[in-house]
Amino acid sequence: MSAEEMPPVALPAVAREVDEFVSAAGWNQPPQLFALVPTAQLLAQQPELAGQLDPEASPLTPIAQDELPDSELDRALAGIVWPEAVHGCALAQEIVVLPPEAEARLTEEDLDDDAARRFAAEHPDRREARLVAAVLRDGSAACVLRLRGTVEVPEEVVEHPELAPNLTNALLETLKP
Repeated sequence: MSAEEMPPVALPAVAREVDEFVSAAGWNQPPQLFALVPTAQLLAQQPELAGQLDPEASPLTPIAQDELPDSELDRALAGIVWPEAVHGCALAQEIVVLPPEAEARLTEEDLDDDAARRFAAEHPDRREARLVAAVLRDGSAACVLRLRGTVEVPEEVVEHPELAPNLTNALLETLKP
């Protein structure tokens, strides 16, 4: 099944699957990268997985990759090139989410990256979150944002393909030949 033939619901479902997989290990994890391969193709190459994978239930299977280097994420992604067998990729990373008024102030001030990180980390209304961004070679994207719950605020999950356009664009660049 080519990326063009992929059902439109497949990518959001895979993004949720990656979120659930990463969430099972808890919080405070480094970014994790996943190759997205057609399940039928994976089963053809590894028939012993037939009891674990169902191409009818999920046409794409996420495969966890080696840990990313400790360098900046944008630099790490810039050095990745996927083989043609990989139809897409997904990245899970923990982020800090600020309320809109704090984000507006952050963009108004001319802060370098370190100062912006300190501002976000020290803001009293910040929320920790895990963002999963998934893309296919055809340019489609899906994002899942899991906001970490606190005693006062329950955990929330938000899904929208345009939650992280810079990240989805960076992931799409890794899929270009």
